[in-house]
Amino acid sequence: MHSSTPTVCVFCASSTRVSAEYTHAAQTLANILVNNGFGIRYGGGSVGLMGAIADTVLSRGGLITGIIPEFMVEREWQHPLVTNMMVVKTMAERKKLLIEGVAAIVTLPGSTGTLEELIEVISLKKLGQIDTPIIIINTNGFFNPLLEMLRRMVDEQFMPASDLTLYTVIDHPEQIIDAMAMTSVMQNEN
Repeated sequence: MHSSTPTVCVFCASSTRVSAEYTHAAQTLANILVNNGFGIRYGGGSVGLMGAIADTVLSRGGLITGIIPEFMVEREWQHPLVTNMMVVKTMAERKKLLIEGVAAIVTLPGSTGTLEELIEVISLKKLGQIDTPIIIINTNGFFNPLLEMLRRMVDEQFMPASDLTLYTVIDHPEQIIDAMAMTSVMQNEN
């Protein structure tokens, strides 16, 4: 799974009913990452933002790796054109492989699965298990309630204010390369 191409993990939705604004953000992110020489590792789906990411990377001749559990393959949720598809037994194994050795973990809007993945990597970083940059793309203010909840955790002494630096929030996918560079610089200084 490790190639010489730096890879970015992208967590995102598989819903086909979301606003075109979110689909456009996913396509823009994929284009920017391909243009800047990054491969993408994602959940292996064929529809929603997952499908938009995969279709964009494939149309550009970029490198994309899908990681999908067997039960999703049985339901035919995997992207049929992603040739670098790893099939795993469990969701836990999928999440472990999605983030292993990546240059950054990027989260686009999504549902409970996306939220769970994001919270898990923030927790892993807090516990010192990973040091990967975590970047949240807050398209249309989607993550504002979550960010407010995290700030409340600090305000009410459930976590230290320093935990709010475990992730970087950007409003537009066009900011991704600068955010990745800034996050890497900050981590190298710590």
